[in-house]
Amino acid sequence: MFDSLDHRFTKFLLESNALKFGDFTLKSGRRSPYFINAGAFDDGRKIATLGAFYAEKIQTEIDDERLPARIDTIFGPAYKGIPLAVATSIALELNYGVTVGYTFDRKEKKDHGDGGTMVGKPLEDGMNVLLVDDVMTAGTAVREVVPKLKEQADVNIVGLVLSVDRMEKTKDSDLSAVQDVSREFGFPVFAIANVREIFAAGRELPDDKGKPYVSDEIAKAAEEYLTRYGA
Repeated sequence: MFDSLDHRFTKFLLESNALKFGDFTLKSGRRSPYFINAGAFDDGRKIATLGAFYAEKIQTEIDDERLPARIDTIFGPAYKGIPLAVATSIALELNYGVTVGYTFDRKEKKDHGDGGTMVGKPLEDGMNVLLVDDVMTAGTAVREVVPKLKEQADVNIVGLVLSVDRMEKTKDSDLSAVQDVSREFGFPVFAIANVREIFAAGRELPDDKGKPYVSDEIAKAAEEYLTRYGA
């Protein structure tokens, strides 16, 4: 169990200070018992390790035939998705011998040099494109990039891989953002770990004082939070 992907990933998030348990007010106004800061992956070791986790999840889904064996490029939405796409493509090559391109978008169209709105592997009709992003709250980034991709070429978007599935209802439905995006666009959405798995692992992982990262108090707050907001 301690060797499972979600358990190892939670340990990595905690050691990187990317995951904190406590009492946090989110941008949405919700008070959450945990917070994930993607900005904590701020050096080569951390981003390489993060890419390896994404690559492992992708390879697992390929092996289980939930993703196609052929992925032509990994697409990361600007800005946070850019290092994810690059690190994941490197990890797929180094760890699995799978050569995959990476592509990301520009926030503003370049009007000099080679121009265009995309950087990296050029998109072509029929390509299998896999999206990567960090934590989805409302699916806004996906809804912005899918039309951009389709404007470039008739690509097949085969799926989306996230770091964490918050498993929370969106403002306008009883579906989670993951469920809503999958229903709207027709491709599967995977996460390296979901919030329930993270809290379960946090109950077992000791902090530097030898106590579980997730105390009884935090575990209770987490259950109340998911009962109220969970999809």
